[in-house]
Amino acid sequence: MDATVAPAPPSPARLSPINQRRLENFKANRRGFWSFWIFGIIFFLSMFAELIANDKPYFVWYDGDAHFPAFVAYAETEFGGEFATEADYRDEFVIELIEEKGWMLWPMIRFSYNTVNFDLPTPAPSPPTSENWLGTDDQGRDVLARTIYGFRISVLFGFTLTVLSSIIGIAAGAVQGYFGGWVDLIFQRFIEIWSGLPVLYMLIILASVVVPSFWWLLGLMLLFSWMGLVGLVRAEFLRARNFTFVQAARALGVSDTTIMFRHILPNAMVATITFLPFILSGSVVILTSLDFLGFGLPAGSASVGELLNQGKNNLHAPWLGFTGFFSIAIMLTLLVFIGEAVRDAFDPRKTFR
Repeated sequence: MDATVAPAPPSPARLSPINQRRLENFKANRRGFWSFWIFGIIFFLSMFAELIANDKPYFVWYDGDAHFPAFVAYAETEFGGEFATEADYRDEFVIELIEEKGWMLWPMIRFSYNTVNFDLPTPAPSPPTSENWLGTDDQGRDVLARTIYGFRISVLFGFTLTVLSSIIGIAAGAVQGYFGGWVDLIFQRFIEIWSGLPVLYMLIILASVVVPSFWWLLGLMLLFSWMGLVGLVRAEFLRARNFTFVQAARALGVSDTTIMFRHILPNAMVATITFLPFILSGSVVILTSLDFLGFGLPAGSASVGELLNQGKNNLHAPWLGFTGFFSIAIMLTLLVFIGEAVRDAFDPRKTFR
């Protein structure tokens, strides 16, 4: 009886040699590599801001029942109170009611971004204490909690704006560079006119008509931010559209869309990816600048720019200015270092040695 040989298990997916080389180049830039990990950890933690800084406890054990106030709203009557409205877990009366028949598990910071501390030792803005580690702003809100929430919304705004503007910019540059001629000429004249519009004045005018919000600001900034990558992608497509493999694909009857996004775009993406970390840092600066000028997110929203504005208006409270400055400085420094590492990773002089 002949012995049959069992088929070998499929080998796990591995990076191509060129991508392995790029990864090694990225790791070789120690400053950018560690900045990537530091930024990733900080951003990951900020995504769970409600579990780090909240004015509601994680867990309440009361009279033999489990409650989760951080995720579910409970009326005060659930804990033996008098009002049918949501319980204020920082109220001494509610705390006494719960501790009579149970206990509470609080987050590390017992303040949310909009929680006002009415028991300050000094008038607001109050300096750092054991309760408010970075002090409070001029409305009595915890600075550390607002910094955590503000970091998250700034990075999410930057990520979203970078992704959407890159998609539009790459598509526009690809169409310009591939077809050329009148298509390229008309697009270039349109971009020259569109880029000359005063963005800040339009924001001021529209802010007086509608209430700004996250998505409103994102849509408005997207109208102008997509032009950052058009020139680069256009140049790459102008250079590659006459290559031999592109002409061969045309001769074989391959559609223009397939040639653009399957054959030419991967070559153009090498130079495009190196710009993305810098575009991300620019997007974060845009939101911070608008919040600082008062044309950004709605009043009361957690924002690094609003914290910088409070530091400017309250020079007698230096902890506000220092916190806002170091928050935006550390964030942008990490992004720039990551961008330098990505640039080294895709540098052909270091990849093809």
